[in-house]
Amino acid sequence: MTDFLPSYVQGAWWTPTDPSTGSGNQNSGTPVRDASTGELVTTVSTEGLDLAAALEYARTTGHASLAALTFHQRALLLKQFALALTARKDELYAISARTGATKSDSWVDIDGGIGVLFSYSGKGRRELPNSRVYVDGPVEALSKDGSFLGRHVYTTLPGVAVQINAFNFPVWGSLEKLAPAFLAGMPTLVKPATPTGYLAEAMVRILVESGLLPEGSLQLVSGSVPDLFENLRLGDLVGFTGSASTAQALRQHPSVQTGGVRFTAETDSINASVLGTDATEGTPEFDAYVRQLVTEMTTKAGQKCTAIRRAIVPTASADAVIAAVQARIDQKTVLGDPRAEGVTMGPLASTAQRDEVLRQVRKLEDAGGRVVVGGTDAPEVRWADGSTGDAPEGAFVSPVLLRFDDAQADAVHEVEAFGPVSSLITYDTVAEASDIVNRGGGSLVTSIATHDRAQAVELATRIAPFNGRMLLLDRDDARTSTGHGSPMPGLVHGGPGRAGGGEELGGIRAVLHHMQRTAVQGSPEMLTALTGVWHAGAAAHSDGRHPFRKSLAELRIGEQIVSASREVTLDDIETFAHFTGDTFYAHMDEKAAAANPFFPGRVAHGYLLVSWAAGLFVDPEPGPVLANYGLENLRFITPVSPGDSIRVELTAKQITPRETDEYGEVRWDAVIRNQNDEIVATYDVLTLVSKEPV
Repeated sequence: MTDFLPSYVQGAWWTPTDPSTGSGNQNSGTPVRDASTGELVTTVSTEGLDLAAALEYARTTGHASLAALTFHQRALLLKQFALALTARKDELYAISARTGATKSDSWVDIDGGIGVLFSYSGKGRRELPNSRVYVDGPVEALSKDGSFLGRHVYTTLPGVAVQINAFNFPVWGSLEKLAPAFLAGMPTLVKPATPTGYLAEAMVRILVESGLLPEGSLQLVSGSVPDLFENLRLGDLVGFTGSASTAQALRQHPSVQTGGVRFTAETDSINASVLGTDATEGTPEFDAYVRQLVTEMTTKAGQKCTAIRRAIVPTASADAVIAAVQARIDQKTVLGDPRAEGVTMGPLASTAQRDEVLRQVRKLEDAGGRVVVGGTDAPEVRWADGSTGDAPEGAFVSPVLLRFDDAQADAVHEVEAFGPVSSLITYDTVAEASDIVNRGGGSLVTSIATHDRAQAVELATRIAPFNGRMLLLDRDDARTSTGHGSPMPGLVHGGPGRAGGGEELGGIRAVLHHMQRTAVQGSPEMLTALTGVWHAGAAAHSDGRHPFRKSLAELRIGEQIVSASREVTLDDIETFAHFTGDTFYAHMDEKAAAANPFFPGRVAHGYLLVSWAAGLFVDPEPGPVLANYGLENLRFITPVSPGDSIRVELTAKQITPRETDEYGEVRWDAVIRNQNDEIVATYDVLTLVSKEPV
């Protein structure tokens, strides 16, 4: 592959051409080379690309394609994307090796990215409605008679989600942004980093060739986008991953400052890992700490925004940690071409990145850091043919651990060598360790290795405001922990301050970043129409046929059954109490119950009333209702005394068909009232109902 790297825009593959010859002029592009051998892989250029047209294509064609789908339909497509990539991931692994990634590194990037698609597919179908509007929070009553209500709803932003990705995770970095944007219904334009963009291109090519992509939902720009922000407008969103300084510069652009373009950033940070004072040499926590530190130094050759840059250890344990790190690197780390057997750490992504890392190491040394493990000399590496030797055209750097005697040295908290480099800092008190962590100015993640719960709690509460994520590592979770440097789809990936302030991932939170939350005020009828959820006060109706006799194809929002009444007697209360064993005094002791500020005397059990309500509204014969699988939001409001009677109103509140099953969920609004029409209890009943008549 030595031609121009293609872009995928406006539904077609595009490469630069020289108008005079009709062929690509490689002199105008940026050469990209194999990270190990220096061999030319491809040339990158966007000369002649109409970026404005690509953005408009996303806003029009892409939006129309995604708007036609519900959350569940989009979620199902994410699963199909994951399966398509899984079927061809060997191709991606082969290309990934050229970026300097070992098989283990490629697994993190490629399988990790595919895993994000699977995760968001499941979350979308479990946690979002099968509709296009997401309702947030409870109803706000705005009038005494219930005729005027308020709700918050989320709707899809009308623009394009632009990804500006870093070079270290060309697959995962793209897919972890694509998944929530796609689920929200927002088309994506991917702009990968030049050194590894050819792997992102291969991933996009597989998705395009799968035929699964809705038209305009995904585009790829391989190369620079100098006029990007000038072409963005209100409704667009930029998700940036890269350096803190670049993020800060982009934030200052008028399109972001005054033009309404949303900007989220996940940037480099000086992440820390703290060894507890109890985690001395020989303890499981000490071993787990060292194992994790070396892993973070060597995985992806340390090119991870979540990697450990500061190893914060008790003064008394410093020498033991250094010796253990050296021993583990000697035993476990083999530096070389990722295609060579036995290699566990590859090169950096480019020689330019190698040179930058070495410059940053020199800065750390100038600030007082002493190299205590490894070194900055050109290393000997292993090649694919089994030989060893130097690599003048490769981007190799040995793992380096520096020690700082001065924990307050500014550089150790500010300078990041984005490679296999960490600095060791010592402390004497938990408060001192916390202050050192927080000197980083905001981090993506800090880990704490301790089995002392009090120490863990003190550290965590002190440093939590300065971190997007914390890992508490001890002997109980060391085997199952996903590790310091592994963001998970269901947890926030981002951090305050220097880390950028963004919240990529985080489950449905990330989906909502691509939507607009709007407060809507109106009548129950209007809110029911907008949200697809029945609101009390909206029309309820019955055609005389029990709603439990209706399939999803027949049932409509607002269908209701009002039951007959049933009187509650003292014998009923006592029978239920003895049968269940619930002999709480409020049900059994008149004097004690009357002394309670909540009860007039002996009262019926709440669960007796809910059980009776089911008996009052249920239609017992086999039919479309397959199962009752739960109650939600149950509240007991008015006590029921012996001699009172109850009835129940059951209304179809929300209907959610499942895309891959022959049934769906019906949420019923249940209200139990007494003989005075006072509300006794409210709750939601959840049933599984066949899509078609049985």
